[in-house]
Amino acid sequence: MRKVKHAAKIFGIIATAGLLTACGSQSSGSNASSNSSTTPAANTSASTSTLYVGLSADPPKLDPALSSALVDRQVMMNIYDTLFRLTSTKSIVPDLVKNYTVSNNGLTYTFYLHQHVTFQDGTPFNAAAVKFNLERDMSKLSPRRSSLLDIASIDTPSNDTVVLHLKKPFSPLLAILAGRAGMMVSPTAVQKEGANFVNDPVGTGPFMFKDRIKGDHITLIRNPHYWNGEPKLKKIVFKIFTDPNVELANLESGAVQIIDTVPPQQLSSLSSNPAYVVSNTPGLGYQGFYLNCLTPPFNNVDLREAVNLAINRQTLVNAMLKGSAVPGYSPFSPASPVYSVSEDTPPTPNATEIHALLVKGGKPNGFSFTMQTANDPVDQQIATIIQSMLGQYGIKMNIEQLEFGTLLGNADNHNFQGSMLGWSGRLDPDQDIYSFLITNGSLNNSGYSNPQVDALLNEARQVSSMSERKALYKQVMNIVHQDAPYVYLYHQNNIFAYTNKLHGFKAYADGVLRLQNVYLS
Repeated sequence: MRKVKHAAKIFGIIATAGLLTACGSQSSGSNASSNSSTTPAANTSASTSTLYVGLSADPPKLDPALSSALVDRQVMMNIYDTLFRLTSTKSIVPDLVKNYTVSNNGLTYTFYLHQHVTFQDGTPFNAAAVKFNLERDMSKLSPRRSSLLDIASIDTPSNDTVVLHLKKPFSPLLAILAGRAGMMVSPTAVQKEGANFVNDPVGTGPFMFKDRIKGDHITLIRNPHYWNGEPKLKKIVFKIFTDPNVELANLESGAVQIIDTVPPQQLSSLSSNPAYVVSNTPGLGYQGFYLNCLTPPFNNVDLREAVNLAINRQTLVNAMLKGSAVPGYSPFSPASPVYSVSEDTPPTPNATEIHALLVKGGKPNGFSFTMQTANDPVDQQIATIIQSMLGQYGIKMNIEQLEFGTLLGNADNHNFQGSMLGWSGRLDPDQDIYSFLITNGSLNNSGYSNPQVDALLNEARQVSSMSERKALYKQVMNIVHQDAPYVYLYHQNNIFAYTNKLHGFKAYADGVLRLQNVYLS
């Protein structure tokens, strides 16, 4: 939810009859950046060694221990290696870990690390660095803490051996270590930079951080000492665009070679243009919004459920998303191994049922609340449609647009009534639900707590059979549909568009760019 998929960022600016007014946009031949300044044209002199990437938001934190946005990961996955990694075929395999063993009772994991790996600041990657990173991720301030809370202790019997002792069997562990919790940062750099490490990241990955101008660009350069094969590119420049039409215009002008957002109304025409390739694959994530269970009006469960049932997801998808998403009612998309048709099929709004909930909640004539969204035209239009749907039942939704980092900060601090933020999804379903719904979870921005849900989520972590886990998650969702701490709206596809001169691109189920083997002709 919040964190990750640059919140409820959808894939374009769309006009829907009777509901929306088309926003002004650049023509396809324009070459404007997100702040309407001119982006340097084409970059032809460096076309074979420098890749320009369009991003839909400015990454707030380039520190995996603190990050909670997908757009962060688009950059970080190219700076940091992970202990394990996700393949393009949806497998989890060792990365910085060379090989590993698991005890018969599932409580001890022993990792044998690759030797002679160095961080980009020249310091050694070793077992002590792994322990430093995991303990840092387990700290109170890290969004990773809920993912790693079943680790009891960490031993380092040698420089290349790490032993994790678990409190109980923990089936999602390796998948978790293929994400942000497995990204290895330089302990020396963290200790040197302190709070500024988010702006000056150091890992072991194929590219090194060079510079950034907030709101404009981030530059990475090739790591000349990379341990796992020389990257094909010399430099990557991530350009920031908050308007997807402008981002597309920059692709078409040649100012960038790949973009992470395509307006849905442009998908068909762009896909048929031989100059470009559109990668449109089912995603593992979801979009929706938090309801703050700790303060009025949404400390009232009946009012939360009324809002949850008043939104027609199918209408929203039909009107706006044009082949880039499917309606959703749970954290588990059709691409998830625990997807359930019954739990993910949203109900059609029923006016009688919704009014009965308003009466039960003490607000027979409706009520008002404020929805916080990112300050871009797409989120504005989504919020406008939701506002119209809720208004039919006397529920007045005010819209407050915020800078993306502020939106995330408010969500972390429970400083909202409604907060429109989504999640990009992970291969293991635990990462799509646990931290968001467990009591005091590190991503539980709603402040939700239900002991029955807690027990089921913890049980699912200990079960190795995916079919058994699916049955447990179905029980969870039966409860969550009634409690409605979060309103699931739809499951977004992972969409990228790039010039046909870009080679080596692979789509990954988590929707993250991995650019080590990409090159331009």
